[in-house]
Amino acid sequence: MVINLQKGQRISLSKEAPGLTKLMCGLGWDIAKKSGGGIFSAFGNTQNYDLDSSVICLDSNSKVNNRANVISFSNLSHSSGAITHLGDNLTGAGAGDDEQIVVDLARMPKEIVKLVFTVNIYECLARKQDFGQVQNAFVRLVNISNNQELARYNLSGQEYQGMTGMIMAAIYKDNDEWKMAAIGKGVSVNGLGELVNSYT
Repeated sequence: MVINLQKGQRISLSKEAPGLTKLMCGLGWDIAKKSGGGIFSAFGNTQNYDLDSSVICLDSNSKVNNRANVISFSNLSHSSGAITHLGDNLTGAGAGDDEQIVVDLARMPKEIVKLVFTVNIYECLARKQDFGQVQNAFVRLVNISNNQELARYNLSGQEYQGMTGMIMAAIYKDNDEWKMAAIGKGVSVNGLGELVNSYT
C-alpha cells in the first residue's frame, strides 16, 4: 500500500520495507498550458520549462563537503556507485516520472547520512520562469526489488509562485534506520549552484 505523504510528514523506510537496499526516486511535473500566476507572467514566456532534479548528499553536520557529492544532470553518478541519475528531461513532457534517480543504500558511504532531493528551473532568470506555472509536481519512492511504490508526495503549485527551486524531500539515516521526510520547500535561487551553497 502506497503511503501518500503530507508536507512535513516522515516515515521509516526500514519499517515500511524491511530489508530495503535499493530504491528509485521518481520526480515528475507538468507545466500550465496558460502562462500566468508567477512573478514573470507579465513577460508572456512561452519557452519550454527545463526542470532539473538533483541530489545533495550531506554529512552529519548537514553540510555538503565536496561538490562531487552533488548528483545532477552534469554529474550523473556518485563515485561510490550508491546514487545514479538516469538522465535529464528537457521539457517535462509525458506521463509518469520525468526524471529518475536510483539509490543503493547498501553502498552509501558512511559519511553521507542525508540525501536532499531538489528540483530547479534551468536558466530561470534568462527564461523568466518560476514554479508558479508548474503543476502536479510529485516525488515518489519505489522499492526496486519488487517494483512496489512505497511512498508518494504530491505538491500544490500555488504556494510556489516566485520560487525558482524546490526542496522536494529527504532520505536520511537516524539510528541506523533510513527514513523519508516530505519537505516541499520553495526557494528563490538562480540555479543549482546557489542552492548547493546554502549547504556549505
